[in-house]
Amino acid sequence: MGTFIGEGIDLVSVNKKLVAYHIGRLKDKNVSVRLKSILELKELGDPDALTALQEVYKGDIDAEVRKAAQEAGRAIFLKNQK
Repeated sequence: MGTFIGEGIDLVSVNKKLVAYHIGRLKDKNVSVRLKSILELKELGDPDALTALQEVYKGDIDAEVRKAAQEAGRAIFLKNQK
């Protein structure tokens, strides 16, 4: 079960929704939107984002976005090895 706060808000559910939201933004036309979502995914640290980050790393046209996706994916992977 997830952690509940306030009026029954499930933090795990909220986290999963945030991850899904930011994964969707990885295909945005705007580089800054993609970069911000990568940073948010890194902060969330959810391994569900790894596949999407790998796809960005392999296929995004912007080198800065690819590098950010690689760094975020590595950080998430290492965080979840503990």
